Amino acid sequence: MSEGRFLVIVPTYNEKDNLLRKAPTILAQDERIDVLVVDDASPDGTGDLADEMASQEPRVHVLHRTSKDGLGKAYLAGFAWALERDYELIFEMDADISHPSDALPSLIAAAEHHDFVIGSRYVGGRVTVSNWPMSRLLVSYFGSVYARTITRMPVRDATGGFNCWHRRVLKSVQLDRVRSNGYAFQIELKFRAWCKGFTFTEVPILFTERDSGESKMSKRIVREAVWRVWWLKFQQVFRRL
Repeated sequence: MSEGRFLVIVPTYNEKDNLLRKAPTILAQDERIDVLVVDDASPDGTGDLADEMASQEPRVHVLHRTSKDGLGKAYLAGFAWALERDYELIFEMDADISHPSDALPSLIAAAEHHDFVIGSRYVGGRVTVSNWPMSRLLVSYFGSVYARTITRMPVRDATGGFNCWHRRVLKSVQLDRVRSNGYAFQIELKFRAWCKGFTFTEVPILFTERDSGESKMSKRIVREAVWRVWWLKFQQVFRRL
């Protein structure tokens, strides 16, 4: 893997200020890392900024989508782009400061021994979250507990969005059959990989509430996660995953 290339996928919608700060910190972690910005036609000019960054830095790439169509679909588009190219490790990462760029080397190191790696807020019996409203923390924490209870998947941070995947995992989990967005997307992807027998580990990170831009969390996303977990369990029972 020392010879391989890595891709960090950063979905954006109105993240102009955050992207300007975030992309350089990602690239600084490892010379093998490229960044793919997947922009959902941001009206604030995020896509134009990404194009400008790409014109000046060959390790930055941009994928433009025509509408705001959900986090899951943005990642699926990014995964397809990555799998068409020679990337060995493929990362999911938020555009804001929530996911620390300096944790990337730890995830890369863990990927030497595991098929996928989770940047976890809840590993080892600890909650490593800073400046998050209590309501958001409770939804996230108990959402992971709920998903773990229903699916029996032994993941502490099932809803977490800072993840590292070997290309062999993404090629095997039938991405064309993924139906979730939001929190549910993160649960479904991990569950599909676990059901396929891929190994994983959770690396502790410090998750920090964004200081710029608006969160994309909504009640609709929470509701989807609640019922989608049962759908995943039934898919497993009937061997459709």
